[in-house]
Amino acid sequence: MESRQRAKRKTVRIRPAKPRDADAIAAVHRAPMRGAMPWLPDLHTLEEDRAWVARVVVPHQEVWVAEAEGQIVGVASLDADDMLTQLYILPAHQGTGVGSALLETAKAARPGGFRLYAFQRNTRARRFYERRGFVAIACGDGSGNEEGEPDVLYAWSPETESR
Repeated sequence: MESRQRAKRKTVRIRPAKPRDADAIAAVHRAPMRGAMPWLPDLHTLEEDRAWVARVVVPHQEVWVAEAEGQIVGVASLDADDMLTQLYILPAHQGTGVGSALLETAKAARPGGFRLYAFQRNTRARRFYERRGFVAIACGDGSGNEEGEPDVLYAWSPETESR
């Protein structure tokens, strides 16, 4: 599935990820986390992230990348349990529609619905998801994630979006 969208006068192309994209995906994964959530512990090196993306994410999940001017600027991935495990956009491309385009791609891939986690303190991400039909269904104290950070489990389905 591919789509095109204008983002600040740049054409953005959404496409399935390829194994050769692993390094760029790892970089996109890290940058927004450091910028938007500086309070998170830095648990892994870039090399560890690259290995995880190459060995786990790309081969075992449904992954899409957003490209602008030949550079990967965003990533989204869904696992076999209908969990959105990643939606990360490089800071310079946030607020341009890239995240919405990737999220719409995920919704098209799982039209019956899917879930995701967001950290409770990440209010910008939470507002983003809530505006797009996601509903908080559970809160965690951080014991279920490696960061130890309280989180919120969100769900989306066609029914929640129409509320």
